[in-house]
Amino acid sequence: MKSLTIIFLFLVHSMMYGQDIHWTQYNDNPLFQNPGNAGAFQEDFRFIANYRNQWRSVTVPFSTNSFSADTRYKNWGLGLLAFHDQVGDGKLRTVECQANINRPINLSILPNHTIRPGVNIGFNYRQINWSSLYFDNQYNGYIFDPNAPSNESFQSNSKTNLSLGLGLVDDWKYSNRLTFHSGISAFNLNRPNQGFYNQVVLRDVRWNIFTKASYALTSDWTLLPSFQYSRQGKYQECIVGGLARYAFSTRDKVNLYGGLWWRNKDAMSLNIAYEKGPLYCGISYDVNFSKLVPASNARGGFEIAVKYVISRFKPKQIIHRVCPDFI
Repeated sequence: MKSLTIIFLFLVHSMMYGQDIHWTQYNDNPLFQNPGNAGAFQEDFRFIANYRNQWRSVTVPFSTNSFSADTRYKNWGLGLLAFHDQVGDGKLRTVECQANINRPINLSILPNHTIRPGVNIGFNYRQINWSSLYFDNQYNGYIFDPNAPSNESFQSNSKTNLSLGLGLVDDWKYSNRLTFHSGISAFNLNRPNQGFYNQVVLRDVRWNIFTKASYALTSDWTLLPSFQYSRQGKYQECIVGGLARYAFSTRDKVNLYGGLWWRNKDAMSLNIAYEKGPLYCGISYDVNFSKLVPASNARGGFEIAVKYVISRFKPKQIIHRVCPDFI
């Protein structure tokens, strides 16, 4: 193959070794964060939709969609997650469906703690559109003709595999005003092969560590600081920041959120959110300050998260008492 084709294949090969998708509003995609998060909420059912659009000012934007649903059944946390990701001129698509399960455990040696060990199983499908890419054979010595044949022959344009993951989450109620939610997880433990060619291209293990706290300053104001560290192969990411929540109406459960996030050597993110009853909607925008600033003009990614929770109707239990007979 000629030089341009070799360079392209090198770039594709690098993408195969690249990161899994990532989110700025990582706390609003709990199943992607840790299988131990499935069912870890007060209500009975939870549905979350996420959308992220990144690098629109630089190249063909990276577009990611995600949807999850989780609940509890007989003291088991159960959750399903599906996401679709598309990047680059070659429209490299990743579709993944994951099942998550965990079991809450209360240990006498750790009072006020609930431990949730969890398991993750995922089915991954990747596809690339070779016809959308350009090769050196389409340059005739004078001009580049995208309609000219590339004269390239590729063995496959898709790949499927299974992935396995484990996670552990700890809920700690330190006091009535202060609680912690922390966890560690590892995905792709079986390191599935995701190469499009005969050579083996292993998917790196993705490690994730997070912790977040909730501290009630007053009856109206609550601080929600958090931290997440992720590592996959040679890539690593650290996000730290938090939100402040203001209870606009306690009776109608109307809450307003606002805060900032800092991603190490990459971006600063502004996050605002609105919550009313069972519905929550959060929006964030990344302001890029990495080495890509000359191309990105400091514009990074836009992200939205929508959550809806459902509580079963639980009729009030009526206790009948027998009046004493003094006759």
